[in-house]
Amino acid sequence: MTTTPHTTTSRRLVRRTDDRMIAGVCSGIADYLGVDPTIVRLAVVVGTVLGFGTLLVAYVLAWLLMPEA
Repeated sequence: MTTTPHTTTSRRLVRRTDDRMIAGVCSGIADYLGVDPTIVRLAVVVGTVLGFGTLLVAYVLAWLLMPEA
């Protein structure tokens, strides 16, 4: 029995520059999670409306803290 070595690819949470609407935060999160950026953008909008703007504060913090790629 032979085993194949696992190659680990490191994923980084970065702001995307090629698929951005405002700052690339949602696109970076979508790329990190492996989902469509539109889903993340809709979740942020709905979360901001239902959460009375608290997600907007988290978005701005992510904009400042996430490195740009």
